[in-house]
Amino acid sequence: MGSIRIYKGMPPLTEEELEEIRKNAPKSDDDIDFSDIPKMTKEELSKFKPWRLRQKKSQNVAS
Repeated sequence: MGSIRIYKGMPPLTEEELEEIRKNAPKSDDDIDFSDIPKMTKEELSKFKPWRLRQKKSQNVAS
């Protein structure tokens, strides 16, 4: 879980701000509703490549 940093000179958080922080606290995967996300088609899935294959090859520029 994340943490809140309070710095010297900061005004205290209001009850409204604390409620907003509590409302937006991290959730477990079981608590997240994914039903509004459309399923991917086979065509879309076929375009995926592993990350190591998508990275640009760095060129050695040493002389």
